[in-house]
Amino acid sequence: MKLTFIAHDGTETVVEARPGDTVMSTALAHDVGGILGECGGSMMCATCHCHVDPDWTAATGARMDGEDDMLDCAASEVTQTSRLSCQIRLTEAMDGLVIRLPEAQV
Repeated sequence: MKLTFIAHDGTETVVEARPGDTVMSTALAHDVGGILGECGGSMMCATCHCHVDPDWTAATGARMDGEDDMLDCAASEVTQTSRLSCQIRLTEAMDGLVIRLPEAQV
């Protein structure tokens, strides 16, 4: 399956992704700039903050418990489509998912 990351400057990076992996682990495996994942996916930081493309918000689902709090206290550029990429587990239905990256991770 394909996953597209769009950097703040508009640069697109298309990578192969596997169902069951997270968006964060996929970004890290492919050296996608803009996703740091400093806590390793334990939802203890917001260095994997991303914006789900509006066309994909239904497919990725609602924020997990605690995700709002972490975004509010540790992320910048938070919007309605903000998510922690460590909390988005990929499914076959997400083939073609588009993720936009903030200008910088805090």
